[in-house]
Amino acid sequence: MRKYGLSVWGAGILTLALAAVALGQTTTVTKTVQNPDGTYTIIEYPAKKEVMLNLTPVNVPGAKGVATILRDDDGTRIKLNVTGVPADTTAMTLYAVDDQGVVTALGPVTIANGTGTLAATTPLSKFMLFASPEPAVTAYDANTKVFFRSAVPQGLSIIPLSGAVGETVAAVATPTSDYTVPMLGMSTFKKGDDTKLKLDFSGPLEGARANVFIDHKKANLTEVRMRFHELKDAPAGLAYTLWAVSPDNQFQRLGQVVNFNSKNEAEIKSTVGFNDFGLLLTTEDAATAATIIKPAGHRVGVITLGP
Repeated sequence: MRKYGLSVWGAGILTLALAAVALGQTTTVTKTVQNPDGTYTIIEYPAKKEVMLNLTPVNVPGAKGVATILRDDDGTRIKLNVTGVPADTTAMTLYAVDDQGVVTALGPVTIANGTGTLAATTPLSKFMLFASPEPAVTAYDANTKVFFRSAVPQGLSIIPLSGAVGETVAAVATPTSDYTVPMLGMSTFKKGDDTKLKLDFSGPLEGARANVFIDHKKANLTEVRMRFHELKDAPAGLAYTLWAVSPDNQFQRLGQVVNFNSKNEAEIKSTVGFNDFGLLLTTEDAATAATIIKPAGHRVGVITLGP
């Protein structure tokens, strides 16, 4: 049995301004935008949080690329490093593609002895990166010659291109929202072991306690039990609702708790079908909490692995 220290941040102590999310709607996107092959990797970068971004080499064996992204009040700063570039490559340009499909040149990559660097700033907050030997790319498509393109960091989700038409999907990415949570990393959990995660709440649920038990049965089947202790009463007419959130921001409701007659202990038990997921706690309308398929209320806690 492994033990982790966890923390739950209440909505009242969030330091990052989070974008609102439109709920209860079906969104139509193309399979390409859903990125089964990694072609499109547009994400929204969180404010004032440094993100390490891997760049996937495209037909460049042995090459590696990484970018450090930091978005602040002055824009988004990008520091790029690539290695293992073919010796005959002397020029490369880094581009950004935003969620409208617009391509912006960020600057030429300085290359020497197979190693390249670039420092650039852009006003964009939602984009993917690609590096090309072409000096004047104006459109990104299947015909664009690409040496590197950005991967998606764990815990962030892909943004579909605006106005895309194609396959209807149940839930598209809602990055940097109240309902975006970090993944627990289920690949690190030993199958068949019951892992106990201890945590204390803060913010609106300060003083409450809970234990989460994770039983990783198969690649896509995990049992989750969340046991509350000294639970604070939910606001009138609301229920505490636990959600599993997949890497592409699909939601699975695991259960809900409504306090009656000063009862301060409760348990939610359910099985999750995602290969990996994070856990989110919201307050939902008690009359509909048992039937809704997406969170619609306020986020009151998100569970993350701590030190």
